[in-house]
Amino acid sequence: MVYCIGETVLDIIFKDDVPLAAKPGGSMLNSAVSLGRAGVPVSFISDYGNDHPGDLIHRFLDQNNVSTEFVSRYREGKTALALAFLDNQQNASYSFYKIFPEERLTAALPAVQQSDIVLFGSFYALTASIRGTIRDFIQRAKSKGAYIIYDPNFRNAHLDELETTRPFIVENIGFADLIRGSDEDFQCIFGDHDARSAWKTVSDLGCPFLVYTKNSMGVEVMSKGFTRSFTVPALVPTSTIGAGDAFNAGIIYSLCRMNNPEKPSMQGIEQMIQTAILFSEDVCLSLDNYISSDFAKRIEQTQNKH
Repeated sequence: MVYCIGETVLDIIFKDDVPLAAKPGGSMLNSAVSLGRAGVPVSFISDYGNDHPGDLIHRFLDQNNVSTEFVSRYREGKTALALAFLDNQQNASYSFYKIFPEERLTAALPAVQQSDIVLFGSFYALTASIRGTIRDFIQRAKSKGAYIIYDPNFRNAHLDELETTRPFIVENIGFADLIRGSDEDFQCIFGDHDARSAWKTVSDLGCPFLVYTKNSMGVEVMSKGFTRSFTVPALVPTSTIGAGDAFNAGIIYSLCRMNNPEKPSMQGIEQMIQTAILFSEDVCLSLDNYISSDFAKRIEQTQNKH
């Protein structure tokens, strides 16, 4: 089982000040939906309102093979909204609207097993009101031998909170078996300007594997004694929202097919990154935050041939 733990929002997407679409969103939700469409057993851990947007999101998750058993629904407060404004390169800037209750993430959390994978990250993993609950869950999962993936996904909108949240980011990196972070993440959080300095930060904090993404400039993978660079094909995106989340889903999709994900072969790493790139490309070609059902069928057919 894969567990994705993170925030839930309803994304309302604008281009040239005109609303184009409304989509269930949040980084880990996006990854969970891509995994559900790809046929991976996945459960989403989050909280959102017992309101109309929450009902819409709840139905959407169920329809896309994502378990909502561990979702908390609250009556005091509203499901968060995110207004996403696309620029000329189809990259988004956000305005968030959040009214949360005092008590959050109150549902019982799962008993994670050794063969499971846990994906967590973004500002949800740093939020003071739920930080203790998330930290305890990740610690228990790690003690059981689950494979832990952390995506910092730290946005400039939270720069004024960086000094208070950086210790939580450092702790999260120490929990992880794999970090998937962008060049912007590492520059923003640690002042690291390239993959080598990011790898030194990650390895010094105890994580043995870094996947460092650089948007259209490619991907670099680093672990002890291993460095590999990957290029990404040029494309004209419709929207880049969810591209990194789909990349994470592609990594997990590949890990689920490995006999020993903690010690992947060079061939396994190459296939993992190429699959992640394909997942990310597909998301960029639509206004969806997740891979399409048609792509999920094609990738399954391709993987079965191997």
